Amino acid sequence: MAQKRFEEPAHARQSADKPALRSLNRSFHTHFETPGLPLYWIIIAYIILGWFFPVIGLLAIICMIGPVVTSIFKGHWWCGHVCPRGNMYDRLLSKYSPHRPIPKFVRTFGFRLFMVFFIFTMFGIQLSFVPWSEGGLPMWAGIGKVFWTIIVMTTIVGVTLSFIYAPRTWCSFCPMGTISNWVAPQKAPLPKAFTNIHVSSTCQMKCKQCARVCPMQLTPYDSRGEAIGYLHPDCLKCGKCTLACPTKIMTLKH
Repeated sequence: MAQKRFEEPAHARQSADKPALRSLNRSFHTHFETPGLPLYWIIIAYIILGWFFPVIGLLAIICMIGPVVTSIFKGHWWCGHVCPRGNMYDRLLSKYSPHRPIPKFVRTFGFRLFMVFFIFTMFGIQLSFVPWSEGGLPMWAGIGKVFWTIIVMTTIVGVTLSFIYAPRTWCSFCPMGTISNWVAPQKAPLPKAFTNIHVSSTCQMKCKQCARVCPMQLTPYDSRGEAIGYLHPDCLKCGKCTLACPTKIMTLKH
């Protein structure tokens, strides 16, 4: 007697496929070793020492002015090469992050503009509690405490988002990164110090390895064959895509 062949219901097959699709979606982006020096110890030391010596908090001014000034000439370079917190995301947290897609809404102009105003408003409110009349060390320590507090709070947010989405999720709407984005060159003629990714016209976009390892989850292959190169203002010039490219048809150059 012939046995009836059991067929799984269509809705059951679809339900079984959904977890696989979600898993594939999460695993597209991946960790990639970061070239350069390990600078994450700076942000760790800053947070620890700033707790005991609040005046140290003033050092945060460097990482607020630095990325904006350098972005005028080099593009969004600072955040990929100098920023200690960004370095921590790439070198430490990237190893344990699920690397899920960064939510699209955090990259929108409206949300990023809101974050700029929100953070600077928080700065203003906290600065109003600084003992300005005392002058000297108490005043500078009070100002330093404000910077230190903002850095600590945003670092907590950044670390949390690293374990929910991707390591550089915070960097996608960081206020200073956003301002750097706004002032970065986005058309010719480009400054002499400016570097960006150039993709050969032979790229067929099959592997998309460059997009997989990009810490900002960008798609450099979109600029294939363009003489001016990849000019996305959020590109960190980290060079990971050039190292990961299996055919070595991507270069980071002036």
